[in-house]
Amino acid sequence: MEIIKERSGAALTLKLRGRLDTATAPELESELKGCLDGVQSLTLDLEELEYISSAGLRVLLSAQKTMNKQGAMVVRNVRQIVMEIFDITGFSDFLTIE
Repeated sequence: MEIIKERSGAALTLKLRGRLDTATAPELESELKGCLDGVQSLTLDLEELEYISSAGLRVLLSAQKTMNKQGAMVVRNVRQIVMEIFDITGFSDFLTIE
């Protein structure tokens, strides 16, 4: 998986490319832990995310909990296959998806 980071003031956008699974979730988790201080707006751009596993969902849940305390999180450009996983797991009920 590739993570492309763009920061502008208190806004952070992470573009995810590839697969977010057991092998790559720790990388995203580490990236988020290291860069969320002072962030009030987090955008996850999933346009190029091909797959997400339960390990990836756990990282998104953790990021959502963190951002609920300090601002807002938006998930954008979700592919149909990933959206189906969000729907089945109930993540589409609490994530802000655009």
